[in-house]
Amino acid sequence: MAEKIIIREGVKEDLPAVLELINELAVYEKAAEEVINTVEQMEIDGFGPNKIFYFLVAEIENEIVGIALYYFKYSTWKGKCIYLDDIIVTESQRRKGLGSLLLDELIVVAEKTNAMKLEWQVLDWNVSAIDFYKKYDVLLDSGWINCMLKRDMITKLANRQK
Repeated sequence: MAEKIIIREGVKEDLPAVLELINELAVYEKAAEEVINTVEQMEIDGFGPNKIFYFLVAEIENEIVGIALYYFKYSTWKGKCIYLDDIIVTESQRRKGLGSLLLDELIVVAEKTNAMKLEWQVLDWNVSAIDFYKKYDVLLDSGWINCMLKRDMITKLANRQK
């Protein structure tokens, strides 16, 4: 008998499993030490008075085996957009279509919320992810360079302004 897959909106009680998947992804990307997020912080950010992220979960037999974490952003040129921060599927469940189910549901969310764009990033070395996204006929835009200030850099620069 085939396993029944449920794709649904994430709830607060899912956050411990979500953080486990985030940590699993960080290990896969050889950056485990970069994860500083906590369930408590995710509760504040995802379910507090100033909600800043949303997520979908893929569930098999009451176990969360995948997520798509996203948030709304605003484009000066386009208006409301959705940014997909990550699709994560636990290693034992990869290549079973869960990523497609999560992305398909997020596309429905984008349509229902009248988002003008759905966008995300993919690491240039992650060929399997790039090949997966190509199945959606996405625009792979190499014309932009990512810019980032990490927390310690923000603090240093903010203190310079005082």
